[in-house]
Amino acid sequence: MKIFYAIYQVCIALPILLVLTILTALTTIVGSLLGGAHVWGYYPGKVWSQLVCYILLIPVRVRGREKLDKKTSYIFVPNHQGSFDIFLIYGFLGRNFKWMMKKSLRKIPFVGKACESAGHIFVDRSGPKKVIETIRQAKASLKDGVSLVVFPEGARTFTGHMGYFKKGAFQMADDLQLPVVPVTIDGSFEVLSRTGKWVSRHRMTLTIHDPIPPKEKGLENIKATMAEAYAAVESALPEQYKGMVKNADQD
Repeated sequence: MKIFYAIYQVCIALPILLVLTILTALTTIVGSLLGGAHVWGYYPGKVWSQLVCYILLIPVRVRGREKLDKKTSYIFVPNHQGSFDIFLIYGFLGRNFKWMMKKSLRKIPFVGKACESAGHIFVDRSGPKKVIETIRQAKASLKDGVSLVVFPEGARTFTGHMGYFKKGAFQMADDLQLPVVPVTIDGSFEVLSRTGKWVSRHRMTLTIHDPIPPKEKGLENIKATMAEAYAAVESALPEQYKGMVKNADQD
């Protein structure tokens, strides 16, 4: 079956997905230029992500979506298992949001320009002024129920285990007094790990945990929210992936 699935990937799925990716990027760019980046920056990507999973025959399960309020802006903090985390969240989280992503992703043909047009936020750590500008852009996006998704580990895992959480997303939640929503991604590591070259069929599960409302403000609140979010994300992982393993490139 693995051989047949590999042939299907190369001969059927990948050519279709390449065309879909280009069409989705162009639709996002043109639609955002015409106005309504919140709409054009989300829905084309959502449909594209769902089609990627369906065409590659990857089953998806979502748990906990009912815990979210449609009118509330959240900061979602998922673990980062693999390349398909993007498709799982974009396609199945069910919330309009902006990504906070690495600056280097802007260089990806079509996709980078589409993300820029959609108002997704590229993190620039080249200097303090750039960091402040990034934070201001993120704050401006968090209104009218639009949320933010940040991978607090900052890098994909090499082992399936979680690395440590960086405080950037939690600092922003503290500054804006917004609830943090821990999200567990399971199965993406098996579909396409960081060192993998071929997609494997495996169920992906997205578990949305209870929102963590701001209790106070300041460093202690940030530390407490980070610890609570980490424990919640880890709780829905299989036993073999529990326990922190620091990624070599997290720093």
